[in-house]
Amino acid sequence: MRTTLRATAPGTARRGPLRRTLLALVSALSLAAAGASAAQATAPPPPTGWTQVFVDDFNGAAGTGVNTSNWQYATGTGYPGGPANWGTGEVETMTNSTNNVSLDGNGNLRITPRRDASGNWTSGRIETNRTDFEPPAGGKLRVEARLQMPNVTGTAAEGYWPAFWMLGAPYRGNYQNWPAVGELDIMENVQGLNRVWATMHCGTNPGGPCNETTGLAGNTTCPNTTCQSGFHTYSMEWDRSVSPEAIRFYVDGTNFHTVTANQVDATTWANATDHGFFIILNVAMGGAFPAAFGGGLDNDTQPGHPMVVDYVQVLSASGSGTTPPPSGNRDAYSAIQAESYDSQSGVSTESTSDSGGGQNIGALANGDWALYRGVTFGSTTATQFQARVASGAPSGVSGLVEVRLDSRTSTPIGSFAVGNTGGWQSWRTIPANISGVTGTHDVYLTFTSGQSQEFVNVNWFNFGR
Repeated sequence: MRTTLRATAPGTARRGPLRRTLLALVSALSLAAAGASAAQATAPPPPTGWTQVFVDDFNGAAGTGVNTSNWQYATGTGYPGGPANWGTGEVETMTNSTNNVSLDGNGNLRITPRRDASGNWTSGRIETNRTDFEPPAGGKLRVEARLQMPNVTGTAAEGYWPAFWMLGAPYRGNYQNWPAVGELDIMENVQGLNRVWATMHCGTNPGGPCNETTGLAGNTTCPNTTCQSGFHTYSMEWDRSVSPEAIRFYVDGTNFHTVTANQVDATTWANATDHGFFIILNVAMGGAFPAAFGGGLDNDTQPGHPMVVDYVQVLSASGSGTTPPPSGNRDAYSAIQAESYDSQSGVSTESTSDSGGGQNIGALANGDWALYRGVTFGSTTATQFQARVASGAPSGVSGLVEVRLDSRTSTPIGSFAVGNTGGWQSWRTIPANISGVTGTHDVYLTFTSGQSQEFVNVNWFNFGR
């Protein structure tokens, strides 16, 4: 699926040399097959201020192919003149056969990998005919799909690589200009893990300002039901109404990864975003991404498990459009997961070994920040703040974790200092007093240090009275 090989597992992007060892993802639990919720009759209507510019609900007779007014099939093992094996090392041959790509008669598209008696794999890859999906000047674009990943886990899922993603329009017909023209991965998954990855690819390969071939990546678990056992809504919102310009990734309305224009140089950002994009749905088998998680196709891999897609839609809004779904409504007195930020600068996410698992934010250094919208304090004054933090900073390196309201340049209402806690996954809860707060506010965590080195990870935070 990638237009070049991904040499390492995607995860936390670092600004400089890796200062800690990323935690390995645990092997996926063997999950009992669960019935996915039924397809919706139609895609949800646009919120106020938004216009639907593309939709496919995949309604049609069982066993028929996709609507070719909307989609084209990408077939074979690569684009004409492009990299072999789609540039990723995947092994399947993509077809336009309804054996691999078909409607199920219940409002779903199924992309199903198959293996023949000789061990050869086939699967499906479809792309929108349109290549003009981008936000209007000063506005927003939202691209979303409600889908269920292939319902297969454990050794039977080895080599599975489903994805919902976008490529920059200049790639079509060229096939040699990746990653400069941009790639936005809204949903990727491998090995049947209960985890979704989102990534922006840009710049040059290997390395470059976008850390290729890994890209600017984040990941999280699926909420409530696993990614494999139920439908979830995977979304990307590209926002030109803010400065710096931001691209946010969501699962079921929760923002788990954000990339902003100030994370790379202006030329790299312009080359990656100053044009339209086209949308891709596919299930690859094998390749560099599964291999990075210790897997690949073998005799244990079970064919025949489809990615099931309920709908795909694209919405557009002027700068005044309300972000769907509405952000905020966070309880100040319950744990706010640090990785659930609405926007950030310099922040990365990674798996945590802290109690409860999940993710923490890390690579935090002087000048970094994270925004949490709509934190509700109520009418009784909050006077305390605490955060779950860890640090493997070198001796003599420390900094402040600060709380600011409604603007990241406002005066902090409270802070605490933190230095080395014994390691980047050695967690402790640190309290602080804050100026009294009531009502509902946007909360910024800001990180200040007299040194340039990373000095803290944060798992969660909350407030008290």
